Amino acid sequence: MSALNQLFNRGLLGPKCKTSLNLAISRIKLLQNKRQVQLNHMRKEISQFLQTGQEAIARIRVEHLVREMNMLAAYDILELFCEFVYARVPILETQKECPKELQEAITSIIFAAPRCSDLPELLQVRNLFTAKYGKEFTSAADELRPDTSVNRSIIEKLSVKAPSGEEKLGLLKEIALEYHLEWDASRTKAEFGKKHEDLLDGSNKISREATNSQVPAARNLPTPSSGKMRPPVSPKVKNQRIEDRTATVMAIRDMSLVSPDHRTLPHSEPSNLNLIKPKSSSQSNDVMEMARAAISAAERASATARRAAELVNSKNGSWVPRNNSLC
Repeated sequence: MSALNQLFNRGLLGPKCKTSLNLAISRIKLLQNKRQVQLNHMRKEISQFLQTGQEAIARIRVEHLVREMNMLAAYDILELFCEFVYARVPILETQKECPKELQEAITSIIFAAPRCSDLPELLQVRNLFTAKYGKEFTSAADELRPDTSVNRSIIEKLSVKAPSGEEKLGLLKEIALEYHLEWDASRTKAEFGKKHEDLLDGSNKISREATNSQVPAARNLPTPSSGKMRPPVSPKVKNQRIEDRTATVMAIRDMSLVSPDHRTLPHSEPSNLNLIKPKSSSQSNDVMEMARAAISAAERASATARRAAELVNSKNGSWVPRNNSLC
């Protein structure tokens, strides 16, 4: 059974692996030339942005340039690994386990295959190695386990992590030097030196500090009606206002117990209006005016009630004599 598996794996890995590796090498060379032209064009555009003072756009474009350069460097390493494995395919056919001298090249190809969408041939090579060495071998390379030998440069170049500010700043300086530009990098250096916390929470932090500083002064803000500053009221003035309002309410209550002809109502106490002693003449006049208004309203209500009673009694055929007393 082992002989059949070895024979099956040998026939599966040999010609198919050579064909896929050969196609991958050819495609890598084609993509290298294409990306190199694209990189030169991007560097020229960034130099124009720096020359015209559009540093914000240059800072964005340089990050894309770094990623393209990393991908081109990864292609260079993968090309060497593919050529190395292509030359050692006969050795792979004769051995069941992966040789130690080929582990770095094979695991790097397995790791890079799903991360290089422009190289579908690498996926075919990856599937061939999975069929020969098992899924556990492939999973260990994908997950970068400690027992794998994936090339560290491949891991860094194919990483999705954003490039550092120092790397982008150094590339901008290199482009400015290449195109003989007199460029001041202080502003860009300050932008790259900002922390992520400052960029994300800076405006909120400033607004919170401004709000906290304005909270103690919010008590003395001008009112919408007057537009003037309202000074704080002392406890003595508050007590004086409460006493004045209490005296006014008591006067209105006492005057409501007096009839229109200034006689007290049945079962009511004599009016003690004269017992109230206002604190000033202006307050006394106000109290008297309010009392007169209450008396006038009571007289009108009493007259209306009498007319309504007479109207109802006249419709019913009975008659009730009019009087000036309240019911």
